[in-house]
Order: sequence, then C-alpha cells, then structure tokens
Amino acid sequence: MDELRIDRWLWVTRLFKTRRLAAEACQAGKVKLDGRSVKPSRTVKVGDGLQITRKHYRQRISVTGLSERRVSPHIAATLYEDTTPNEELEQARLVQTMEGAFHRERRKAGRPTKRDRRVLQKLKGQL
Repeated sequence: MDELRIDRWLWVTRLFKTRRLAAEACQAGKVKLDGRSVKPSRTVKVGDGLQITRKHYRQRISVTGLSERRVSPHIAATLYEDTTPNEELEQARLVQTMEGAFHRERRKAGRPTKRDRRVLQKLKGQL
C-alpha cells in the first residue's frame, strides 16, 4: 500500500474520533497538505507534511506510515510524527486553562443551586 485517502488516514491514526469528522475538517479547509487545503478523497503517502487547524493552535504532522485498518493508540502513534513547536503547544494549553477558569467562574454566578440555598438558610438559622 503506497497511498491512502487522507480522511481515512486521519481516522486510522486517531487524530479524529470518526472518519466523518475527518472528512468535515478537510471540507472546511482545516487540513492542509503541504500548505494547500485538501478534499477528503486526496491521497496521502509516507513523507507528506500535514497541517491541522485545531481550536487554539495548528498541529503539524509528518506522515511516517500507513495502515488500512484502525489500530491501537500505541501503534497509531507510530504512523505519524508531531512536529508542532513546543511554544505553540504551551500557548494553546495556557489559553485552554484560562478559558476553563472563566467558565468555572461563570457557573458560580447567577441563581443559587438547591445546595447553595440550603447552606444560606442554615447560616441564617432558618433550617
């Protein structure tokens, strides 16, 4: 096997949870092969360089192997090499952490929960 469809390869290597998500990412222009957007039917071969746009960063991948079937995560990790710069990954982790803290704070705002109400009543001596 010399070539494999890019949507299938992305699914086999577990970079996307389903093949449909991989195909949708290709159609949306989030997957680039050597700097050019690709369709899901485009073939990929060993040595190709991919760029996958994630939520907070661009993941750079080098294809090191092909497989017809979806394999275990340990074997899937040998089919590609992640060449994303560490600085970019650290920046993405920082943004995700800040986003998570923001959402946790937002959850606390607003109407009290049943538990919060009981604690308040206990403090006021109403229970």
